[in-house]
Amino acid sequence: MFTKSSLTTRIGIGKLVGLVVGLIGFFVLLQIYPDADWHLRWGILLWYVTMGAVIGMFGVVTWHPVLRLPMPWWVRSPIIGAWLNFVLTFFAYRDMQAIMAAVFGPDGALSSPFWFVLEGAIVAAVMGYCATKLGGEGRATIDT
Repeated sequence: MFTKSSLTTRIGIGKLVGLVVGLIGFFVLLQIYPDADWHLRWGILLWYVTMGAVIGMFGVVTWHPVLRLPMPWWVRSPIIGAWLNFVLTFFAYRDMQAIMAAVFGPDGALSSPFWFVLEGAIVAAVMGYCATKLGGEGRATIDT
């Protein structure tokens, strides 16, 4: 679809995938957790758009700067997504706990809100794949 690698394309694709995931969360959250307020719903929507932008920007980094190890999209993106969702869960723990209890029950096997960390890694892997496939990766994305 796109013939030239572009950082702008990477960021745009990441944000687009994030918008889709965020919109799903925005509308589904009200169905599974009716007590969700507007701040939480808008926060989820904007969170995933931001996650897509961050994953798009990190497409320039293909080697770890300190360890000098390769960091392909399938390593880099899930780490970023897991970390960002860990931070989200850490700061919105009560809301995330209430959502998981509403979905799986208070004593369910998946009732821990930290399952959002795994969800973030999976969503980020999809974002990273799409951004890399359509926008390229590495230094070529910033060279003009």
